Amino acid sequence: MAERLAGKVALISGGARGMGASHVRSLVAEGAKVVFGDILDDEGKAVASEVGDAARYLHLDVTKPEDWDAAVATALSEFGRLDVLVNNAGIINIGTLEDYALSEWQRILDINLTGVFLGIRAVVKPMKEAGRGSIINISSIEGMAGTIACHGYTATKFAVRGLTKSAALELGPSGIRVNSIHPGLIKTPMTDWVPDDIFQTALGRAAQPVEVSNLVVYLASDESSYSTGSEFVVDGGTTAGLGHKDFSNVETDAQPDWVT
Repeated sequence: MAERLAGKVALISGGARGMGASHVRSLVAEGAKVVFGDILDDEGKAVASEVGDAARYLHLDVTKPEDWDAAVATALSEFGRLDVLVNNAGIINIGTLEDYALSEWQRILDINLTGVFLGIRAVVKPMKEAGRGSIINISSIEGMAGTIACHGYTATKFAVRGLTKSAALELGPSGIRVNSIHPGLIKTPMTDWVPDDIFQTALGRAAQPVEVSNLVVYLASDESSYSTGSEFVVDGGTTAGLGHKDFSNVETDAQPDWVT
């Protein structure tokens, strides 16, 4: 079977572990060359050593424009082109409205939202010059609905969803597609503390990182050539239903007439 990403070059943020490392492995397995960055240098170098010559690792703090510029320059100098950006880096922090520190609010905005903006801005020039590109922003199902005590995370993931749409409209005429992926609970080092049953999923389990990476591969490939400005949800059915209990378990003698 032909490699789906043969000849393409991708840049991935937050690629040292978890979903990001899975994206690196999956894109390389499908024939792509990958430049990826993180602030976890030891783990990032280990992933680069694992996947071999098809990948390059570099230190990338997504809040620093100069780090993004260096990452783009590396992709162009090492592999001669840049076709795909995966804005994967992100953090989560929690706190009630009364207790959530302003410093934590600002930190998550800087990483989860400004980091995505800076990544998009850094790749626009080479992608416009090439007349093509696919930008994939990793949002969350918290970009579709709110979660108690995840105010900064929810706000940034909704914002990434909106930024995806405005960028798609602006960049579409240049042949650049922009889409967002909205994972549910994925088993990664960042979510080890979260119980598997915190969400009521139709499939009854958390996802493995590769189940998100499969969608990243699709959006990076020419198979998704008519998809832009869209949300792609990978949540095991979490957002498919309303947050109420099973009506069939409600004991009642009444036979209500359901009206809408």
